Amino acid sequence: MEITINPQIEESWKEVLSAEFQKEYFIELKNFLLNEKKHYEIYPPGHRIFAAYNYTPFDKIKAVILGQDPYHNPGEANGLCFSVNDGIKMPPSLQNIFKELQDDLKCPVPKSGKLERWAVQGVFLLNTSLTVRKNQAGSHRNIGWEKFTDATIQAISKKKEKLVFMLWGKWAMGKMDLIDKNKHLILTASHPSPLARTGFLGCRHFSKANEYLKNKGIEPINWCL
Repeated sequence: MEITINPQIEESWKEVLSAEFQKEYFIELKNFLLNEKKHYEIYPPGHRIFAAYNYTPFDKIKAVILGQDPYHNPGEANGLCFSVNDGIKMPPSLQNIFKELQDDLKCPVPKSGKLERWAVQGVFLLNTSLTVRKNQAGSHRNIGWEKFTDATIQAISKKKEKLVFMLWGKWAMGKMDLIDKNKHLILTASHPSPLARTGFLGCRHFSKANEYLKNKGIEPINWCL
């Protein structure tokens, strides 16, 4: 009997990625996660796993920011890369993102680390792995999520045009070959983590993204939160 998987994902994405949900790797991934939940606490909560897709429908995308895997400490992960829930101390990477935003566009540093206001404007905030075990960074890498998110990036590149891809750090830059540079703008920089020595602060990616969008006749993003 054919197994049908209907994840909690926005309709335009469900259509674009419908073939992926039926592939063997995705069925195995779902079974893995069902078993994991019997033994471990998993982040983000189930209804937030596809939050990046649900906040930013396929036809609304203007920019793509790639992260690695969700935050693994309690209460942090909300399904959008680099974003944290209200009341959660901002991780160092997010602090540096806001510092660059302030230097680049004079945006005041926000009190909240929630990035939904970016997502609803068309900033697709995708982690390359969509789940993680509590307190175990990278614990759900190489279980199938990368195949799914690679297919996502390829679909965006192929079916869309005039987007900005903001790739921060070696992990994100490793996805560059999935993107058609003749159709899209690719911006690269070091990871915003303070552990990365140089290259993120001063990258001016936010103003460069808006300049590109305006030149293409697309409404720029209000990055200030």
